[in-house]
Amino acid sequence: MAEGQIRQSLSGFYDVMTDSGRLVRTRARGNFRNRKITPLVGDRVVIDAPNDHEGYILEVKPRRNSLVRPPVANVDQAIVATAVRQPAFSTNLLDRQLLALEIADIEPVIYLTKTDLLTAAEQTEFAGIAAAYRKIGYQVVYTAEPFSAAALKEVDDLLAGKVSVIMGQTGAGKSTLLNHVAPDLKLATGEISAALNRGKHTTRRVQLLAVAGGLIADTPGFSSYDTFSMDARSLGKYFREFRRASVDCRFRGCVHVNEPGCAVKALVESGDILQSRYDNYLQLYQTLKNQKPNYRKSEK
Repeated sequence: MAEGQIRQSLSGFYDVMTDSGRLVRTRARGNFRNRKITPLVGDRVVIDAPNDHEGYILEVKPRRNSLVRPPVANVDQAIVATAVRQPAFSTNLLDRQLLALEIADIEPVIYLTKTDLLTAAEQTEFAGIAAAYRKIGYQVVYTAEPFSAAALKEVDDLLAGKVSVIMGQTGAGKSTLLNHVAPDLKLATGEISAALNRGKHTTRRVQLLAVAGGLIADTPGFSSYDTFSMDARSLGKYFREFRRASVDCRFRGCVHVNEPGCAVKALVESGDILQSRYDNYLQLYQTLKNQKPNYRKSEK
């Protein structure tokens, strides 16, 4: 019996790196299927392995978090490739991505791509946007040249000792970023989208690669963001600067919309909270408030 971490899943096989440094090919015990447990890359597991190529997973340890695309568990951070142009920069999309990661309890890192397409005036504008998101508490990688040595060094430092995924909308440059960070991958841009056409005979392989002293998923993460299903009243706690400010709101449970004595609205007015963040919050709040509860879903 040994403990370890699943580093790769491929056609029902799981390659586990044991804590003693052995890489063992395993299968999941049949009763996992009955219990509706699917081991994921990144899972901590207990295995029984007489040798390196015929082991069994006996137990999957509790997960801290997990993603659906890519299917990886216990992720420390997600590097969100965010284009400043082509496709056009959208604070709404970025804030939704950050919200999805906050809900999943995964630390976001914002990486601004295609910065070479900006004029000098726009560079200044985006330097301001980067500073505003850093003030909220997010790590932002921004240089005038999109994949500069300084930017990639910053990413390498962030990767050390962590399990990371790279994500972003289609065309934002996530495959290109992955290529720069892990050049051994040789991921052709566009090859990714072909790989995502899940044909009947597509072999799905997910693996964590050792890069810069950490582990990184070799499959870029989701491009589209599902609608959020939560109580609208709890939305504010996933906006970091709202959560910090709300201790000064006059009413407990203030949702920062129409209440008097709202500290969040006061900080929006003074320019200490981005107007765009507040506008995106209001839009999401209204969407969640208008959602009809899906009772069927909650019965599962």
